[in-house]
Parts: sequence; structure tokens; C-alpha cells
Amino acid sequence: MATLEECRAALGRLAQNLSTADGDVRGAAALDRSLSCRITDLDVTFVGRLANGALQDVTSVHGPPPGRAQIRLSMRGDDLVALVDGELHFAKAWGSGRVKLEAGFRDLLRLRALL
Repeated sequence: MATLEECRAALGRLAQNLSTADGDVRGAAALDRSLSCRITDLDVTFVGRLANGALQDVTSVHGPPPGRAQIRLSMRGDDLVALVDGELHFAKAWGSGRVKLEAGFRDLLRLRALL
């Protein structure tokens, strides 16, 4: 089971990857949306913003998110680490239910470049 520190580090790597992306990925990451990532096995939620091609103002809260973010992810810590490290393909994880993603239809269309 991934620790809170490993999950925080994985989100840091994801933020770095987004900030250096180009092309379609950069365009998809340029959304300005609130974001939450619930780590179910640790009972913690990371909240922040996806803005200007970067993850910003990321903090963690115990339990479920305090509000409803525009883009909501939910997964186990090990899956977050594996996704960011490229060991788990998002579409496969999403299709099998290991990762849950909720967002508006327009956002889902734009986010597919990230997936």
C-alpha cells in the first residue's frame, strides 16, 4: 500500500509532467478547473486546481473532499503511483473500475488527451 508521502510525491511528479508537456497534452492541461483526487485506502483527498497547464495549490484533507470539485478522481494509492510512473494505463484502470473519474462532458472530451 502506498503511503501518504508516496502519493504526495506522485502528484508532484504529475504536476511536473503537466508543466513541461506540449501539444495536445498541454492544451488539455490548460483547463481552469477545481480538482480532487480521493485516495480511498488512505482516507485522504488531495484538492487543488488544474490551471495554466499545471496543478496548483494542492493540499490534502482527511476523508472525503470538503466540496464538489469540477474534476473528481478516486483510486487507491498504489494505483495513483502506478499511473504517474507509467506502469498502469489510465483507460484500462478506468474501464476496470480501479480509477473513477467524474467531470462534465466537455471536460472529459478535453481530458482524453491526458489519458
